[in-house]
Amino acid sequence: MKLQIKRAYEKATEDDGIRILVDRIWPRGVSKEKAAIDHWIKDIAPTAELRKWYGHDPEKYQEFRERYCKELDENPHVGELMDIISESHGNVTLVFAAKDEEHSNAKVLLDWLGSKC
Repeated sequence: MKLQIKRAYEKATEDDGIRILVDRIWPRGVSKEKAAIDHWIKDIAPTAELRKWYGHDPEKYQEFRERYCKELDENPHVGELMDIISESHGNVTLVFAAKDEEHSNAKVLLDWLGSKC
């Protein structure tokens, strides 16, 4: 099994396996058909307050990362995500909309799942 991240604006492929949208808001301009989302776990995303504070500012990324990891540590919806991942028999792709992959909530979530927070 491979756990990976991918922008919602990239074409879905068979290699993606189970596709889980990990944003609180549906990606602008992407149809449900094109997104090919199997699960949408809105509540795994950063809180609206944290997301607005961060504003995808790379200079705030380290603090955003720390705050989001703390949110994940206390998030009751993590169990739902973990169940989906553990029940999959192939790849799992965390889908997100942000332009900057390296400074996205999906990257933090991927690292957190790998215990890198």
